[in-house]
Amino acid sequence: MTLFAEPYARVYDCFQARKDYAREADLIEGVFRRCGGGSIERVLDVGCGTGGHALILARRGYRVTGLDQSVDMLRRAEAKAAAAGLAATWVNGDLRSFAVDGGFDAALVMYSTLGYMLENDDVLSALRNVRRHLRAGGLLLFDVWYGPAVLTIKPSDRTTVVEVSDGTVTRTVKVELDARHHRCAVQYHFRHQSGSLAAQESEELHLVRYFFPLELELMLGQTGFALAALTAFPEVDRPPDLDSWNVLGVARAA
Repeated sequence: MTLFAEPYARVYDCFQARKDYAREADLIEGVFRRCGGGSIERVLDVGCGTGGHALILARRGYRVTGLDQSVDMLRRAEAKAAAAGLAATWVNGDLRSFAVDGGFDAALVMYSTLGYMLENDDVLSALRNVRRHLRAGGLLLFDVWYGPAVLTIKPSDRTTVVEVSDGTVTRTVKVELDARHHRCAVQYHFRHQSGSLAAQESEELHLVRYFFPLELELMLGQTGFALAALTAFPEVDRPPDLDSWNVLGVARAA
């Protein structure tokens, strides 16, 4: 199954309307200043989606390359960049195998993108590939689901309804925890109701891995990184705890 295909990509931004990308960009820039070890100009945004972080960083003067496996998400990012008059490069590719001109000062792997790498070999391949694209001393910023919190809180089903230009879209999410393999199966069902027309329905199954601190430290060390910080996210001024579903990792390329 293709993830973030056209039906989901079309309404993705509607469901992310409450996500404060500007505040997260502020946090990212704060990490750049504290840990960057010099000027950060070139930024690689892996799993950029529709450009939520990439476009803000481009507006703030960074040279941004956004990469995503979903062509439909990239089309929307590119259209938004063109409408705003922003210069950015958009690349379709897989986290484990993409190839663009390297030498980036920083790489972002945000919004649980690393969690879509399900097997250990996938995670290691992805991290090695990102490392190949960073200069020595470059930064890797990533957020992932935090295993201790996932197992404590446990995922729950939910339903969200948003208004779109021609009606409403209902997203139903059913989640099944697979503790043995450190992952959750997230089943999305979309129902697009437009006036009196028959509803359009679509589904996507997302398998998302969660991580533990020592696991991350080991994997980063094996792929040319040193873990510099692991904090709650987006409350990055405190360490993660059993209520921290998401954590932010900062690693430095050796």
